[in-house]
Amino acid sequence: MPTIYKCPNCGNVMVFDGPTQKLKCESCGTEMTIEEYRLRQGINPEETEKEEKTESSAVPTADGSMKVYHCKTCGAELLADENTSATMCAYCGNPTLIEDRLEGDFRPDVVIPFKLNRDAAVKSYKQWVSKGLLTPPVLKTHGTIEKIQGLYVPFWLYNYQAHCNMTANADRRRVERHGDYEEEITDHFRAVRQLDVEFDRIPADGSEKMDNASMDKMEPYDYSEIKKYEPEYMSGYYSEKFSSSMENEAHRAKERATRYAEDITKGTIEGYTSVVVTSQNVNLSDRGQEYALMPVWVLNCMYGADHKQFTFMMNGQTGKIVADRPVEKSRAVVLGIATFAATLLVTMIGGLLL
Repeated sequence: MPTIYKCPNCGNVMVFDGPTQKLKCESCGTEMTIEEYRLRQGINPEETEKEEKTESSAVPTADGSMKVYHCKTCGAELLADENTSATMCAYCGNPTLIEDRLEGDFRPDVVIPFKLNRDAAVKSYKQWVSKGLLTPPVLKTHGTIEKIQGLYVPFWLYNYQAHCNMTANADRRRVERHGDYEEEITDHFRAVRQLDVEFDRIPADGSEKMDNASMDKMEPYDYSEIKKYEPEYMSGYYSEKFSSSMENEAHRAKERATRYAEDITKGTIEGYTSVVVTSQNVNLSDRGQEYALMPVWVLNCMYGADHKQFTFMMNGQTGKIVADRPVEKSRAVVLGIATFAATLLVTMIGGLLL
Protein backbone atom coordinates (compact mmCIF):
# COMPACT_ATOMS: atom_id res chain seq x y z
CA MET A 1 0.00 0.00 0.00
CA PRO A 2 1.41 3.41 -0.91
CA THR A 3 2.28 5.88 1.79
CA ILE A 4 3.01 8.79 -0.54
CA TYR A 5 -0.47 9.89 -1.55
CA LYS A 6 0.11 11.85 -4.75
CA CYS A 7 -2.69 13.83 -6.33
CA PRO A 8 -3.80 12.08 -9.54
CA ASN A 9 -4.39 15.48 -11.14
CA CYS A 10 -1.26 17.47 -10.34
CA GLY A 11 1.11 15.02 -8.65
CA ASN A 12 1.48 16.94 -5.39
CA VAL A 13 0.96 15.41 -1.97
CA MET A 14 -2.53 14.76 -0.65
CA VAL A 15 -3.21 14.88 3.10
CA PHE A 16 -6.19 13.73 5.13
CA ASP A 17 -8.61 16.62 5.68
CA GLY A 18 -10.64 16.43 8.88
CA PRO A 19 -13.69 18.56 7.98
CA THR A 20 -14.37 16.68 4.74
CA GLN A 21 -12.99 13.30 5.87
CA LYS A 22 -11.28 13.05 2.49
CA LEU A 23 -7.80 13.14 1.04
CA LYS A 24 -7.15 16.66 -0.18
CA CYS A 25 -4.52 18.20 -2.43
CA GLU A 26 -3.56 21.58 -1.02
CA SER A 27 -2.08 22.53 -4.38
CA CYS A 28 -4.97 22.07 -6.82
CA GLY A 29 -7.83 21.44 -4.36
CA THR A 30 -8.67 17.92 -5.54
CA GLU A 31 -10.64 15.96 -2.93
CA MET A 32 -11.59 12.30 -2.82
CA THR A 33 -12.45 9.64 -0.29
CA ILE A 34 -9.94 6.96 0.60
CA GLU A 35 -12.00 4.46 -1.38
CA GLU A 36 -12.11 6.75 -4.43
CA TYR A 37 -8.36 7.33 -4.21
CA ARG A 38 -7.62 3.64 -4.09
CA LEU A 39 -9.87 2.92 -7.05
CA ARG A 40 -8.29 5.79 -8.99
CA GLN A 41 -4.82 4.43 -8.25
CA GLY A 42 -5.81 0.87 -9.07
CA ILE A 43 -5.39 -0.40 -5.52
CA ASN A 44 -7.38 -3.58 -4.93
CA PRO A 45 -9.16 -3.39 -1.53
CA GLU A 46 -9.39 -7.19 -1.40
CA GLU A 47 -5.65 -7.57 -1.84
CA THR A 48 -5.09 -4.89 0.79
CA GLU A 49 -7.35 -6.79 3.16
CA LYS A 50 -5.37 -9.98 2.59
CA GLU A 51 -2.11 -8.17 3.31
CA GLU A 52 -3.51 -6.73 6.52
CA LYS A 53 -4.69 -10.13 7.73
CA THR A 54 -1.18 -11.51 7.44
CA GLU A 55 0.10 -8.83 9.82
CA SER A 56 -0.10 -8.84 13.59
CA SER A 57 -2.36 -6.14 15.05
CA ALA A 58 -0.53 -6.27 18.37
CA VAL A 59 2.88 -5.00 17.22
CA PRO A 60 4.26 -2.87 14.38
CA THR A 61 5.18 -4.81 11.24
CA ALA A 62 7.65 -4.11 8.47
CA ASP A 63 7.47 -2.41 5.12
CA GLY A 64 9.80 0.58 5.56
CA SER A 65 7.09 3.14 4.75
CA MET A 66 7.28 5.37 7.82
CA LYS A 67 9.74 7.70 9.51
CA VAL A 68 10.47 7.91 13.22
CA TYR A 69 11.67 11.07 14.95
CA HIS A 70 13.63 10.72 18.20
CA CYS A 71 13.60 13.64 20.62
CA LYS A 72 16.94 14.06 22.39
CA THR A 73 15.32 16.07 25.19
CA CYS A 74 12.38 13.96 26.37
CA GLY A 75 12.98 10.69 24.54
CA ALA A 76 9.66 10.68 22.63
CA GLU A 77 9.35 8.70 19.42
CA LEU A 78 7.01 10.20 16.81
CA LEU A 79 5.81 8.38 13.71
CA ALA A 80 4.96 10.14 10.47
CA ASP A 81 4.46 9.21 6.86
CA GLU A 82 7.07 10.19 4.29
CA ASN A 83 5.25 13.44 3.46
CA THR A 84 5.31 14.83 7.00
CA SER A 85 8.38 16.68 8.21
CA ALA A 86 8.70 17.13 11.96
CA THR A 87 10.23 20.45 12.98
CA MET A 88 9.79 20.13 16.75
CA CYS A 89 8.74 17.59 19.36
CA ALA A 90 5.00 17.55 20.00
CA TYR A 91 5.64 16.67 23.64
CA CYS A 92 8.29 19.11 24.84
CA GLY A 93 8.58 21.63 22.01
CA ASN A 94 12.25 20.84 21.42
CA PRO A 95 13.23 21.61 17.80
CA THR A 96 16.18 19.20 17.71
CA LEU A 97 14.87 15.90 16.34
CA ILE A 98 16.78 13.01 14.85
CA GLU A 99 15.08 11.36 11.88
CA ASP A 100 15.42 7.66 11.15
CA ARG A 101 13.77 5.24 8.80
CA LEU A 102 11.31 2.93 10.44
CA GLU A 103 11.78 -0.75 9.99
CA GLY A 104 8.05 -1.29 10.01
CA ASP A 105 4.56 -0.14 9.26
CA PHE A 106 2.42 0.95 12.24
CA ARG A 107 -1.00 -0.65 12.04
CA PRO A 108 -3.44 -0.29 14.96
CA ASP A 109 -6.87 -1.91 14.82
CA VAL A 110 -9.01 1.23 14.71
CA VAL A 111 -8.70 5.00 14.47
CA ILE A 112 -10.84 8.06 15.08
CA PRO A 113 -9.75 10.37 12.27
CA PHE A 114 -9.10 14.06 12.78
CA LYS A 115 -12.34 15.97 12.29
CA LEU A 116 -11.07 19.46 13.14
CA ASN A 117 -8.26 20.81 10.97
CA ARG A 118 -5.32 22.98 11.90
CA ASP A 119 -7.20 26.22 11.22
CA ALA A 120 -9.87 25.18 13.71
CA ALA A 121 -7.20 24.28 16.28
CA VAL A 122 -5.42 27.61 15.85
CA LYS A 123 -8.71 29.51 16.14
CA SER A 124 -9.66 27.67 19.34
CA TYR A 125 -6.22 28.28 20.82
CA LYS A 126 -6.32 32.00 20.03
CA GLN A 127 -9.77 32.31 21.63
CA TRP A 128 -8.65 30.36 24.69
CA VAL A 129 -5.37 32.19 25.24
CA SER A 130 -6.95 35.64 24.71
CA LYS A 131 -9.20 35.10 27.75
CA GLY A 132 -6.24 34.97 30.10
CA LEU A 133 -5.59 38.46 31.44
CA LEU A 134 -2.36 37.30 33.07
CA THR A 135 -1.24 35.00 30.27
CA PRO A 136 2.45 35.44 29.32
CA PRO A 137 2.63 37.44 26.06
CA VAL A 138 4.92 34.90 24.40
CA LEU A 139 2.05 32.39 24.31
CA LYS A 140 0.10 34.75 22.06
CA THR A 141 2.83 35.24 19.48
CA HIS A 142 2.72 33.87 15.96
CA GLY A 143 5.86 31.81 16.59
CA THR A 144 4.27 29.99 19.50
CA ILE A 145 0.95 29.42 17.73
CA GLU A 146 2.77 27.87 14.77
CA LYS A 147 3.95 25.07 17.06
CA ILE A 148 0.47 23.47 17.15
CA GLN A 149 0.73 19.96 15.74
CA GLY A 150 -1.72 17.20 14.96
CA LEU A 151 -0.86 14.02 16.84
CA TYR A 152 -2.50 10.61 16.92
CA VAL A 153 -2.16 9.39 20.51
CA PRO A 154 -2.02 5.62 21.06
CA PHE A 155 -4.87 4.18 23.12
CA TRP A 156 -5.89 0.75 24.32
CA LEU A 157 -9.64 0.04 24.27
CA TYR A 158 -10.82 -2.62 26.71
CA ASN A 159 -14.04 -4.65 26.69
CA TYR A 160 -15.40 -6.28 29.85
CA GLN A 161 -18.36 -8.28 31.08
CA ALA A 162 -19.07 -7.25 34.69
CA HIS A 163 -21.09 -9.11 37.31
CA CYS A 164 -21.86 -7.06 40.42
CA ASN A 165 -23.24 -8.29 43.75
CA MET A 166 -24.39 -5.56 46.13
CA THR A 167 -26.24 -5.33 49.43
CA ALA A 168 -27.36 -2.11 51.10
CA ASN A 169 -29.32 -0.79 54.02
CA ALA A 170 -32.12 1.39 52.69
CA ASP A 171 -34.46 3.67 54.64
CA ARG A 172 -37.77 5.12 53.58
CA ARG A 173 -39.33 7.88 55.66
CA ARG A 174 -43.06 8.54 55.68
CA VAL A 175 -45.45 10.65 57.68
CA GLU A 176 -48.68 9.37 59.26
CA ARG A 177 -51.39 11.65 60.62
CA HIS A 178 -53.14 10.67 63.87
CA GLY A 179 -55.88 13.13 64.69
CA ASP A 180 -54.23 16.48 65.41
CA TYR A 181 -50.63 15.35 65.18
CA GLU A 182 -48.26 13.84 62.62
CA GLU A 183 -45.84 10.99 63.20
CA GLU A 184 -42.69 10.44 61.13
CA ILE A 185 -41.97 6.77 60.62
CA THR A 186 -38.81 5.28 59.13
CA ASP A 187 -39.03 1.87 57.49
CA HIS A 188 -35.82 -0.12 57.16
CA PHE A 189 -35.04 -2.45 54.27
CA ARG A 190 -32.20 -4.67 53.11
CA ALA A 191 -31.68 -4.25 49.39
CA VAL A 192 -29.94 -6.97 47.39
CA ARG A 193 -28.89 -6.54 43.79
CA GLN A 194 -27.17 -8.71 41.20
CA LEU A 195 -26.41 -7.11 37.87
CA ASP A 196 -24.64 -8.11 34.66
CA VAL A 197 -23.42 -5.33 32.39
CA GLU A 198 -21.12 -5.12 29.37
CA PHE A 199 -18.62 -2.33 28.80
CA ASP A 200 -17.24 -1.67 25.33
CA ARG A 201 -14.10 0.27 24.52
CA ILE A 202 -13.06 1.70 27.87
CA PRO A 203 -10.03 3.82 26.88
CA ALA A 204 -6.61 4.12 28.46
CA ASP A 205 -3.81 5.92 26.64
CA GLY A 206 -0.70 3.92 25.82
CA SER A 207 1.66 6.88 25.97
CA GLU A 208 4.09 7.45 28.81
CA LYS A 209 4.64 11.00 27.53
CA MET A 210 1.02 12.03 27.89
CA ASP A 211 -0.35 12.79 31.34
CA ASN A 212 -3.02 10.19 32.13
CA ALA A 213 -5.26 12.69 33.89
CA SER A 214 -5.15 15.02 30.88
CA MET A 215 -5.98 12.17 28.52
CA ASP A 216 -8.93 11.20 30.71
CA LYS A 217 -10.18 14.79 30.57
CA MET A 218 -9.94 14.66 26.77
CA GLU A 219 -12.88 12.26 26.74
CA PRO A 220 -15.43 11.51 25.60
CA TYR A 221 -14.67 10.56 22.03
CA ASP A 222 -17.59 9.79 19.75
CA TYR A 223 -17.19 6.10 18.95
CA SER A 224 -19.86 6.27 16.26
CA GLU A 225 -17.12 7.78 14.06
CA ILE A 226 -14.48 5.16 14.77
CA LYS A 227 -12.96 3.59 11.67
CA LYS A 228 -10.92 0.57 10.81
CA TYR A 229 -7.33 1.79 10.64
CA GLU A 230 -6.07 2.76 7.21
CA PRO A 231 -2.66 4.42 6.68
CA GLU A 232 -4.25 7.22 4.63
CA TYR A 233 -5.65 8.71 7.85
CA MET A 234 -2.04 9.36 8.92
CA SER A 235 -1.20 11.57 5.96
CA GLY A 236 -0.17 14.98 7.28
CA TYR A 237 -0.11 14.03 10.98
CA TYR A 238 2.20 12.44 13.54
CA SER A 239 1.60 9.40 15.70
CA GLU A 240 3.45 8.18 18.75
CA LYS A 241 4.45 4.54 19.04
CA PHE A 242 2.78 3.13 22.12
CA SER A 243 5.23 3.21 25.01
CA SER A 244 3.04 1.50 27.60
CA SER A 245 1.70 -1.94 26.80
CA MET A 246 -1.86 -3.20 26.87
CA GLU A 247 -1.05 -5.21 30.01
CA ASN A 248 0.48 -2.20 31.80
CA GLU A 249 -2.61 -0.02 31.29
CA ALA A 250 -5.27 -2.69 31.92
CA HIS A 251 -5.53 -1.80 35.63
CA ARG A 252 -6.84 1.66 34.73
CA ALA A 253 -9.62 0.23 32.58
CA LYS A 254 -10.49 -2.38 35.21
CA GLU A 255 -10.78 0.30 37.88
CA ARG A 256 -13.14 2.28 35.66
CA ALA A 257 -15.22 -0.77 34.75
CA THR A 258 -15.52 -1.70 38.43
CA ARG A 259 -16.55 1.82 39.38
CA TYR A 260 -19.08 2.01 36.55
CA ALA A 261 -20.59 -1.35 37.51
CA GLU A 262 -20.92 -0.28 41.15
CA ASP A 263 -22.54 3.04 40.21
CA ILE A 264 -24.99 1.40 37.80
CA THR A 265 -25.93 -1.26 40.35
CA LYS A 266 -26.44 1.26 43.14
CA GLY A 267 -28.57 3.32 40.76
CA THR A 268 -31.09 0.48 40.60
CA ILE A 269 -31.83 0.86 44.33
CA GLU A 270 -34.50 3.51 43.92
CA GLY A 271 -37.42 4.90 45.90
CA TYR A 272 -35.65 5.20 49.25
CA THR A 273 -34.81 8.22 51.38
CA SER A 274 -31.28 6.99 51.99
CA VAL A 275 -29.12 4.11 50.80
CA VAL A 276 -25.94 2.86 52.49
CA VAL A 277 -24.01 0.14 50.69
CA THR A 278 -22.81 -2.54 53.11
CA SER A 279 -21.07 -4.90 50.69
CA GLN A 280 -20.26 -5.03 47.00
CA ASN A 281 -18.23 -7.24 44.74
CA VAL A 282 -17.50 -6.95 41.01
CA ASN A 283 -16.15 -9.76 38.87
CA LEU A 284 -14.79 -8.78 35.46
CA SER A 285 -14.49 -11.07 32.45
CA ASP A 286 -12.14 -9.97 29.67
CA ARG A 287 -13.89 -9.61 26.31
CA GLY A 288 -10.87 -8.47 24.30
CA GLN A 289 -8.99 -5.29 23.48
CA GLU A 290 -8.28 -3.03 20.52
CA TYR A 291 -5.33 -0.86 19.68
CA ALA A 292 -6.53 2.59 18.61
CA LEU A 293 -5.29 6.02 17.58
CA MET A 294 -7.09 9.12 18.88
CA PRO A 295 -6.69 12.63 17.38
CA VAL A 296 -5.21 15.41 19.53
CA TRP A 297 -3.95 18.87 18.61
CA VAL A 298 -0.93 19.63 20.80
CA LEU A 299 1.08 22.75 21.56
CA ASN A 300 4.12 22.44 23.82
CA CYS A 301 6.61 25.19 24.57
CA MET A 302 8.83 26.72 27.23
CA TYR A 303 8.35 30.25 28.52
CA GLY A 304 9.82 32.62 31.07
CA ALA A 305 13.30 32.94 32.51
CA ASP A 306 12.81 29.71 34.46
CA HIS A 307 11.73 27.83 31.29
CA LYS A 308 8.34 26.72 32.49
CA GLN A 309 6.57 24.05 30.43
CA PHE A 310 3.24 24.99 28.86
CA THR A 311 0.97 22.42 27.26
CA PHE A 312 -2.24 23.05 25.34
CA MET A 313 -4.25 20.12 24.00
CA MET A 314 -7.47 19.94 22.04
CA ASN A 315 -9.53 16.90 21.11
CA GLY A 316 -9.15 16.66 17.33
CA GLN A 317 -12.65 15.24 16.98
CA THR A 318 -14.82 17.17 19.46
CA GLY A 319 -12.79 20.36 20.07
CA LYS A 320 -12.65 19.88 23.86
CA ILE A 321 -9.72 21.80 25.34
CA VAL A 322 -7.46 20.50 28.12
CA ALA A 323 -4.92 23.03 29.40
CA ASP A 324 -3.87 24.88 32.54
CA ARG A 325 -3.87 28.62 32.03
CA PRO A 326 -0.39 29.96 32.93
CA VAL A 327 0.10 33.19 34.86
CA GLU A 328 2.97 35.61 34.39
CA LYS A 329 4.14 36.69 37.85
CA SER A 330 5.09 40.22 36.83
CA ARG A 331 1.63 40.82 35.37
CA ALA A 332 0.00 39.36 38.47
CA VAL A 333 1.99 41.71 40.69
CA VAL A 334 1.11 44.75 38.56
CA LEU A 335 -2.55 43.78 38.51
CA GLY A 336 -2.52 43.24 42.26
CA ILE A 337 -0.99 46.68 42.88
CA ALA A 338 -3.41 48.32 40.45
CA THR A 339 -6.38 46.62 42.12
CA PHE A 340 -5.20 47.67 45.58
CA ALA A 341 -4.65 51.26 44.43
CA ALA A 342 -8.07 51.42 42.79
CA THR A 343 -9.75 50.03 45.89
CA LEU A 344 -7.88 52.47 48.12
CA LEU A 345 -8.81 55.39 45.87
CA VAL A 346 -12.51 54.47 45.88
CA THR A 347 -12.43 54.12 49.67
CA MET A 348 -10.78 57.56 50.09
CA ILE A 349 -13.23 59.24 47.75
CA GLY A 350 -16.12 57.59 49.57
CA GLY A 351 -14.76 58.88 52.88
CA LEU A 352 -14.49 62.44 51.57
CA LEU A 353 -18.03 62.37 50.26
CA LEU A 354 -19.30 61.31 53.67
